[in-house]
Amino acid sequence: MPSCVAAALMTSRILLLADIHGNFPALEAIARELDPASFQFIVNCGDSLVYAPFPNETMQWLSTHKVISILGNTDKKVIRLLKGKNVKKPGKAEKRIMYTTTADALGAEEKRRLLALGESRELFFEKRIKAGIFHGSPADPDEFLFADTPDERFHELAKKTDCRIVVTGHSHTPYHKYLSGTHFINPGSAGRMFDGDPRVSCAVLEIAGDAIAVRHYRIAYTVDDVVAAIRKHRLPDIYAAMFRQGKKLN
Repeated sequence: MPSCVAAALMTSRILLLADIHGNFPALEAIARELDPASFQFIVNCGDSLVYAPFPNETMQWLSTHKVISILGNTDKKVIRLLKGKNVKKPGKAEKRIMYTTTADALGAEEKRRLLALGESRELFFEKRIKAGIFHGSPADPDEFLFADTPDERFHELAKKTDCRIVVTGHSHTPYHKYLSGTHFINPGSAGRMFDGDPRVSCAVLEIAGDAIAVRHYRIAYTVDDVVAAIRKHRLPDIYAAMFRQGKKLN
């Protein structure tokens, strides 16, 4: 009888990022900890820019590593400024300057890359597992989904999409929930956490056949590099405090 050899399942590894907020030193730390070349895909759920003053370096990193990105709310406001349109919010001067300085600093190629992004993406992993990439939720790009958002809301959202995996950002809150046959994943903020831990957050999604696994990471980075750049560009010092503390203070 001919011998039978069981084929080993291939495992796809996907690096999940969100809410980078211009924090290039954080991206460098993630790359040192988790080799970008070891992933089949890198996905970014938006808010790539604003608050840390490294817009060009951030956009270049995303391009270099062929990251699949979408727009977040801060990115869309930068685009409005680039198009010469008014931005009503944020109204506070200390917040508004973070947007205007980002728009002013972007190079021509970085502007082109930003303008080419859409609000959501659909991807197929292992050619058959459909994943939706959103900033807020499948229903609303500005919806905040937290770890303690009632399960009922996730059940409602599962009915609004045929994606088996839904990856979102916006809330800066890492979680993985499996409800109504859908995996809801937020990798947390890759550049600006709000939970009192300044380390950046990201996640690794692994798919082997029908098995789906998620692991979240918290990675230390050189916060002083961000603080030094904020002060070099004479930006509001409250942002230096926020990055040091890992908290939203305004």
